[in-house]
Amino acid sequence: MFRLRQRVIAVFSYRFDAHLVSDLIANLDPIVDGWIAYDDRKATGAFSSEPLRRHALLAAARDAGADWILAIDPDERLERSAAERIAKLTSVYRRIAWGFRLREMYSPTDYRVDGLWGEKIQYRLFKAYDPANCQSKAFHDLWYPSSVGFKARDSGLNLYHLKMIEPKRRIARRDLYDYLDPGHVLQDVGYDYLADEAGAVFERISPGREYHPPHVDDGGLWMADIAAGMHGRPT
Repeated sequence: MFRLRQRVIAVFSYRFDAHLVSDLIANLDPIVDGWIAYDDRKATGAFSSEPLRRHALLAAARDAGADWILAIDPDERLERSAAERIAKLTSVYRRIAWGFRLREMYSPTDYRVDGLWGEKIQYRLFKAYDPANCQSKAFHDLWYPSSVGFKARDSGLNLYHLKMIEPKRRIARRDLYDYLDPGHVLQDVGYDYLADEAGAVFERISPGREYHPPHVDDGGLWMADIAAGMHGRPT
């Protein structure tokens, strides 16, 4: 007999952004049935193996009895109404991957919408599957395999990305991806746009679509400092 409500487990890893985890958990608490984290703070280099981390998290979630998996990062927050919608989104028994509108925040309450900024979508809520089928690239890849019949659908919900709030993080993010992918093999558009504010247009979060808890930015970098040559472990 099918359970009326499917078991949803959130997965994430943390390293330079470990201090953001407590607020992430507060954001997830009304949405998911549990969470599994990968502590990456002993890693060396600017960026550890994302395929390795993803495979470990997917396997752990499956072992924990997840019917659905929500993949998220410590610097991301889902809008409040996700808690009301999650049961409906996960009530289907087909292989669905639900997408969220990725809102790149330039302040705790305003996100950028011009050009490609208003078109970003991330498919992060998906039916649990055998992690042996995970074929993730270094980064910028889907969390679910294209080979096993997942159907991508838009949830209509917002996923707020806090990293872009601080200007120096926009530059550091560009530098990090240029360092990791100098030939732009994994993203044709490249990464200069991350630090380019020409023609920027912003929208404020609509009433009723806020995230919780409210964010107070600490001005930290939250990633390896490529420009300073600091590629090692976080302090």
